[in-house]
Amino acid sequence: MLVQDESIFIHDSVLATKRRWILRNKRPIVTVTGSHEKTIIYGVLSLDGKQLFRQYERFDSHSFISYLEEVQKKFGKFILFVDRATQHRSRVVKEYLQRYSDIIRMEYFPVGSPEFNAIEECWRQGKYNILSEYYCSFSQIKQAISHYYRTRRFNLDIKKYLLRSTN
Repeated sequence: MLVQDESIFIHDSVLATKRRWILRNKRPIVTVTGSHEKTIIYGVLSLDGKQLFRQYERFDSHSFISYLEEVQKKFGKFILFVDRATQHRSRVVKEYLQRYSDIIRMEYFPVGSPEFNAIEECWRQGKYNILSEYYCSFSQIKQAISHYYRTRRFNLDIKKYLLRSTN
C-alpha cells in the first residue's frame, strides 16, 4: 500500500531571507528573483517506509503515468492512494490503469482531506528546508530539491495518517 502526491516548487525565492529591523512606519523592501520557473515533484511512501521521489517539468497525465511506471519498477504490485486531481482521473490514466489492473489499484482520498496523506508532511518539511535558502539559478534549486528528496528519510507512519478521524 502506497500514498502518493505531487508538489510544485517555484524559483521565486526571497533574496533577503534574514530577519532585519525595520523603522516604524516604513515599508520593508522584499527582493525576489522574478523567475517563475517551476519543477514538479512526485512522491510516494509505502507502509514499510520505502519512498520514491522524482522531478518532472509538468504535472499532467503523461508525467503521472511515467511516474507510475517508476513506482511499479520499485514496488511491483501495489494499491495507490491519491487525491482527486484531474491528472489522476483523466481518460489516458484510466486506460493505463485498465491495462495494468492486475498490478496497480488506485484509490482516492476523500475530497479536501490532505491530512490523510503523509506525503503532505514531506512537502511541508522540504519547502521549509529548501526554500529558506537563496538559489542563483533554477538549475541550482532543482539540484537542491533532488538531493534533499534523494537523501532525506521521512520515516512517517502512513497508517496513522490513513486512519485519522475527522471528529
